[in-house]
Amino acid sequence: MKASLVREIGGGFTFEDVQLAEPIGREVLVDVKASGLCHTDLTFSRNDMGTPLPMLLGHEAAGVVVAVGPGVSEFAVGDHVVGCLVQSCGKCKACLTGRTFQCEHPEETLRTAGQAPRVTAGGEKVEQVFGLGGFAQQALIHENQLVKVDERIPFAQAALLGCGVVTGAGSVINTSNTQAGDAVVIIGAGGVGLNAINGAVVAGATTIIAVDVADDKLEKAKRFGATHTVNSTTVDPVAAVREITGQGADAAFDFVGIPAVTQSGLEMVRPGGGLYLIGIIDPAATLPLLTVGLIGTQKRIQGVYMGSTTPKRDIPLYADLYLQGRFTLDDLISREIALDEVEQGYEALKDADVTRVVITSGLS
Repeated sequence: MKASLVREIGGGFTFEDVQLAEPIGREVLVDVKASGLCHTDLTFSRNDMGTPLPMLLGHEAAGVVVAVGPGVSEFAVGDHVVGCLVQSCGKCKACLTGRTFQCEHPEETLRTAGQAPRVTAGGEKVEQVFGLGGFAQQALIHENQLVKVDERIPFAQAALLGCGVVTGAGSVINTSNTQAGDAVVIIGAGGVGLNAINGAVVAGATTIIAVDVADDKLEKAKRFGATHTVNSTTVDPVAAVREITGQGADAAFDFVGIPAVTQSGLEMVRPGGGLYLIGIIDPAATLPLLTVGLIGTQKRIQGVYMGSTTPKRDIPLYADLYLQGRFTLDDLISREIALDEVEQGYEALKDADVTRVVITSGLS
């Protein structure tokens, strides 16, 4: 089968033949029908994150089950499924208390060192990043990382459920526990930020402020449910948020990850409110803090991983909301590309008009 691999950090994606092993244990073989391009995969391809090469990326995959291992109990051939990079063993304390995103033994979703690799290229092991490997025509995935979805959901939209949707919406609904009547600020109206706006609408927030540097993104934010927009290149965003909310927002969500932006996000929050860190541009970025200021204002800062998501609960929820017309997925997709166009797809994402790019052709 064909796949887009990374063989050299910063060397881009190469389109080549790879081989998949037969499913064993609780592994599920999936015909990939759509795979979203997420900036996390781009980060792995351009920065040495300690992942062995060559590597197979792509963690927003949707498709159809074509074979199952002997230990699989949850899926059958023909099921429509979505992959999620939350790797959970299902047995540790975190998993048993509903915190699968904090699983203590994510390696249990992978093969052991003594077993043949799932993916090879000419006999060489290919690292299957996050246990998914959606930039390929097929993927061999542990059943704990798959969720069955309604067949009425188009594959391109379904693929986004596995990361961008659960991360954005989950940060609002799960991590911050936003309530009806709350005021929230979404900093960065890209693909994940738009899902946070949608999540704020579902949660019942009455004031939803989108902050960005691009007017076209802010216009799109309105379509997703933002009640107010702030272009931070033309006005002081902290002053604007305070004018809209009074004391400040109950919660601010930073999808940008630049220290200056993060600092302004903290200043947008009311006393007792929370700043939630989701986006990251520079892995080495730091944030200076005045401890006494946090004590006096009782503000909290929390890092968010995958929207504090329990995939087998949350993905079906957003899928149902989409089918009910209460969650926007169609407007997220700006462009559809072929499997051998991953490099061009990431180049397209530099355009402010492009929200999400999804691979939908060249997969069979």
